[in-house]
Amino acid sequence: MTAFRTLDQADVKGKRVLVRVDLNVPMENGKVTDATRIERVLPTIREIADKGGKVILLAHFGRPKGRDPKESLKPVAEAVSQHLGKNVAFADDCIGEAASNAVAALKEGEVLLLENTRFHAGEEKNDPAFVSALAKLGDIYVNDAFSAAHRAHASTEGLARVLPGYAGRTMQAELDALTKGLEAPKRPVVAIVGGAKVSTKIDLLENLVTKVDALVIGGGMANTFVHATGLNIGKSLAEKDLAATAMRIIEKARASNCAIILPVDGVCAYEFKAGAHNQTYGIDAIPEDQMILDVGSQSVERINAAINDAATLVWNGPLGAFEIPPFDQGTVAAARHAAQRTKEGKLVSVAGGGDTVAALNHAGVAESFTYVSTAGGAFLEWLEGKALPGVEALRA
Repeated sequence: MTAFRTLDQADVKGKRVLVRVDLNVPMENGKVTDATRIERVLPTIREIADKGGKVILLAHFGRPKGRDPKESLKPVAEAVSQHLGKNVAFADDCIGEAASNAVAALKEGEVLLLENTRFHAGEEKNDPAFVSALAKLGDIYVNDAFSAAHRAHASTEGLARVLPGYAGRTMQAELDALTKGLEAPKRPVVAIVGGAKVSTKIDLLENLVTKVDALVIGGGMANTFVHATGLNIGKSLAEKDLAATAMRIIEKARASNCAIILPVDGVCAYEFKAGAHNQTYGIDAIPEDQMILDVGSQSVERINAAINDAATLVWNGPLGAFEIPPFDQGTVAAARHAAQRTKEGKLVSVAGGGDTVAALNHAGVAESFTYVSTAGGAFLEWLEGKALPGVEALRA
């Protein structure tokens, strides 16, 4: 973590601290329905406030095209206030007079949330004039929104170029975990990549095979690989036009000395619905009129054996159609095994991506992994080996 400037190096007392946070939370009828993202930024807010800083929160919400009352952060300010246990003031703009007056009224240790940064086109364009208007409101910049770090926007990247910039505690924890996961991991490293489509994860797979010792491929994308190797997959979901791409990834893995672990059996059914009658077949004996909806027990044994051999595990995507029982069993079994190895101190386990978080929560093990990233796009781009603008701007 020495590569990034953190709050440890920042003197915040009496300073106006612009803190970029992720408050893009799900809402229903004006109420926050999942406060995970709010909870994650509380440590940074509390630390700056306790040290006598004036906390000015910057965030986006939704994808508004200009000012839109439906995308206002005002109801979110109330939710942050509840979770923080102290009043959070709100300004109905993030630049200009409304913002500067609200900032001027702040005392040391107080917290202010500015209105949605995306109400201004300059935010997503990283427009220097908009960056400058934001920068006037603060003395120091802290980025605690890893989930938005893959975007070079004014509040995620531009500000770090014009104000002294630091990583907040959530950003720091994420960077720490990702460094342990792929940048400087304990070996052997095993990656599990699942999900429906190869097409959305080509860059990710091509990067991972050059960095990990073994790659487990599951979910619908495994069907594409199985098909590419010349086996029949019945009516299973697959991108048959990507067979050549799948073979190229297999060849690249071979050249990089990365073992590819594909399913050896599959749980099959005639239809994709909860509780559908199902049977397990060897991967070379899938019936013409059925579809593979989960990895079978022999595949789970192979995956668990790979986890046993690993010192580090990076996981993105489920192994089967986990949202519909009983096709969640493969994902749940492997996730619980990884969690157990982590609890025993034998494995560093880093997981991320929307479906992955949902699958680990479903298996009841999200708390037992070393680190679970809630940053969908940013986590995927990191797995693809891409530089993240919001992170690069914080390098020491």
